[in-house]
Amino acid sequence: MKEKYWKKNILYLRILLTIWFISSFGFGILFAEDLNSIFLGGFPLGFWFAQQGSIYIFVILIFIYVFLMNKLDKEHNLDE
Repeated sequence: MKEKYWKKNILYLRILLTIWFISSFGFGILFAEDLNSIFLGGFPLGFWFAQQGSIYIFVILIFIYVFLMNKLDKEHNLDE
């Protein structure tokens, strides 16, 4: 049971950190030139992701992780 809990926890972490890596490094650096043809709030999208977008996505991912972990804790009777 404990092993199942940690495997799922690590799976959540891998998925969420991959999303964060793609949004920060991928969209902010690697694909920035392609994204710069799209504008958001008057700024090129690649610039926006490099400066603000990755931070917003990180905060959203924190809330998603909290939600997923609360659900996982309840499934394994580890909630408070």
